[in-house]
Amino acid sequence: MSHYDLVIQNALVVRPGAEAPERLDVAVKDGRFAAFEDSIDAGEATQVVDGTGKHLFPGVVDVHQHWGIYNELGEDAATESRAAAQGGVTSGITYIRTGAYYLNRSGPYREIFPEILAATADKAYIDYGFHVAPILQEHIGEIPDLIEEFGVPSFKVFMFYGSHGLHGRSTDQGSFLMLPEDESYDIAHFEFVMRGIQAARQQERFAADRDHISLSLHCETAEIMRAYTKLVEQEGTLTGLEAYSASRPPHSEGLAITIASYLAHETELPNINLLHLTSRKAIEAAMMMQSTFPHIDFRREVTVGHLLADYTTANLGGKVNPPLRSPEDVESLWEHLLAGNFSWVTSDHACCKDETKFGEPRDDVFVAKSGFGGTEYLLPGMVSEGRKRGLSYNKIAELVARNPAQRFGMSTKGDLAVGLDADFCLLDDATEYVVRAEDSLSTQEYTPFEGFTLTARVTDTFLRGEAILTDGSVVGSPRGRYVARSGSGS
Repeated sequence: MSHYDLVIQNALVVRPGAEAPERLDVAVKDGRFAAFEDSIDAGEATQVVDGTGKHLFPGVVDVHQHWGIYNELGEDAATESRAAAQGGVTSGITYIRTGAYYLNRSGPYREIFPEILAATADKAYIDYGFHVAPILQEHIGEIPDLIEEFGVPSFKVFMFYGSHGLHGRSTDQGSFLMLPEDESYDIAHFEFVMRGIQAARQQERFAADRDHISLSLHCETAEIMRAYTKLVEQEGTLTGLEAYSASRPPHSEGLAITIASYLAHETELPNINLLHLTSRKAIEAAMMMQSTFPHIDFRREVTVGHLLADYTTANLGGKVNPPLRSPEDVESLWEHLLAGNFSWVTSDHACCKDETKFGEPRDDVFVAKSGFGGTEYLLPGMVSEGRKRGLSYNKIAELVARNPAQRFGMSTKGDLAVGLDADFCLLDDATEYVVRAEDSLSTQEYTPFEGFTLTARVTDTFLRGEAILTDGSVVGSPRGRYVARSGSGS
């Protein structure tokens, strides 16, 4: 009888926190890592994989995805989890809310969340969880139940939703969010969400979950964007992604970050995640708030899209909120990443098919939909660009796996250690290829990174010790599980 189910031999193992990759053999038993040794006898394993010439990274934990925003939720769970595996992702957390898009309905989460779980069950190739946005006043009271019954400790506020359109021009946000006539989605609501989360954190029954109960914020200021959108369209001198960036200027991020941070201080909510910071002004505001409120445990997120592309290099498919910025902003993001000022890197994957993405005329950025997929480029993109800038592989492993897993309560994910889930991928960094949308396993049909050159590729991805991607192709049936990250949810 074999001692191990799987042994990977001769790989360069990239452990978060280590000084450098280590040439090790890795053993898996019953879906968990069982050994990391200089040499493991192949005869002890049922299956042996030769990792010679490849780096073994922990499975990427992509904690910012949007399944179901433009396509049916179950469809995205099936197809976009395939793209995730292509990028070395083994666990993802997707944002969910009531209102237009997603399930296109409103009501209490005690009714809606079971529908979310049913829609995704047995569809995904990766393990997954959900962040929840309290949109209605009723949702604030449901926060303890979401933590305890459904295992959801992480929540979100979209700071611009109350009075600015999702894709540019203002729309009827009450209808968009399906709000009752006597409710509003505004700064006061954000404050009450914070108070509700902090009240839950203080309950003794959630003592073990306290560090993982957090609020994430999409930081843009609706009033600034509304005024600048009108200004940019009236002037008509800018076009494309540069025009969209100008219509949602970087200081709208900085102002929203300042407001969010003060509200966290006021409500004594210590766990705050500032999402997808895109500009020098945004990250500088975030660092200023960290200095001003040192008692707040701020985490700062940047996306691989904002690190790889700017408004001069991406095509119109790169319309996203907040926007792709200037080349100078991209350089500033990298400077802060190398300085240790970002907590993790994610994809903000939101599959928006061609027929949905582009309006009429096709080249009008203001009628295009916001968001694009990119989970398949998360680890390859970080290695390709990061190593040119002196970012170590071990640091990349921290940024894309260990750090987000620890923050959001995926306690068996994100690292390479005996006893943890055997989630990992093999990466070839001795390659060079041009990004083509047709090579992606996403159903999106285009990519803003079309024509970009990458120098790293994920060849194989394993979830709990079983292959879900082999030689670049998805294998087997969906075996992803919903991960309850708190309470007694299952």
